[in-house]
Amino acid sequence: MSQLRIGLIGNGSISDSHLLAYQCNPKAELVAICDLNESRASAGAKKYNIPYVYTDYRELLANPEVDAISICTWNNSHAEISIAALEAGKHVLCEKPLCKTVDEALRVEEAVRRTGKVFQVGYVRRHASNISVLTKFIDAGDLGEIYFAKASLVRRIGNPGGWFADKERSGGGPLIDIGVHVIDLCWYLMGKPRVKSVSGNTYNKLGNRSNIENYSFYKTSDYDASFNTVEDMANAIIRFENGASLMVDVSFSLHAKQESASISIFGDKGGAEIEPTLSIATEKHNTIINVEPQITTPGFDFQESFQNEIDHYIDSCLGIIETNSPVEDGVEMIKILNALYKSAAEGREIKF
Repeated sequence: MSQLRIGLIGNGSISDSHLLAYQCNPKAELVAICDLNESRASAGAKKYNIPYVYTDYRELLANPEVDAISICTWNNSHAEISIAALEAGKHVLCEKPLCKTVDEALRVEEAVRRTGKVFQVGYVRRHASNISVLTKFIDAGDLGEIYFAKASLVRRIGNPGGWFADKERSGGGPLIDIGVHVIDLCWYLMGKPRVKSVSGNTYNKLGNRSNIENYSFYKTSDYDASFNTVEDMANAIIRFENGASLMVDVSFSLHAKQESASISIFGDKGGAEIEPTLSIATEKHNTIINVEPQITTPGFDFQESFQNEIDHYIDSCLGIIETNSPVEDGVEMIKILNALYKSAAEGREIKF
């Protein structure tokens, strides 16, 4: 097989990044699209010249012309659709998070092993250009043993509403939506150590803040300021069996002066700031030095990273490489996220 025929399920806002990336890869052909909203699916089909349009994902999966799919639906449907797709003989790229619960995650993992199909979790930040540069420094031992990481993604006001604000469909707020990105990225760069314990806090203090005027932010098409069942912000500390630790804070809504993104890792030979841009701190000849890698995209570029992710997925499906975001990593992240929510609810540390 030299070209992969692609179907996409869930034509919401994130789907455009998938569709555009597939369209730009000569090894992929977009052949099918599905959304519960028929007009939205038809609009996507028209925009990307996709021949088959569905409102039932099962009908898309029954199409023998589809080799692989992207799942861009609500979080509470990820496991169900992933398992059905694998059993239908399709390769799967599932947007993060893998699913909502550990039981679901284990069922997906079992289906991957049973079917032997390629399964990639949508950890798009692993595919950023600055990460590919940084991993070369890490693999060469330039940072030494990485023993600490910290990450912060702060939105002043940015709860998109709709399914993002519905815990039943999303599984939670900023922790599971944007926190999953930075927790996974730090864990990945630290060498994916085994988790020893987690301690988390969540806060529901501000809500959707529909009273705010003169400040715009992204809202879903079904935004309803009167409905919100997810946390405004969360913070956490994750301890690993090798003694390393990770500190995280994320928010949809917070009385902060400005929005910010900060991700750093620290080793015994050097450290690296990843966000807002890649920079490496180390020492040489008894002198502290800062290394500024000269790369075209020193920070996280949204669409470029999606292009890299989709290219990686396609090559994995074609047997050229192995995916760097396998189902096992998705399972581990759901264990961490579920434990953090449990820790916050019970006010105690959760040991693994």
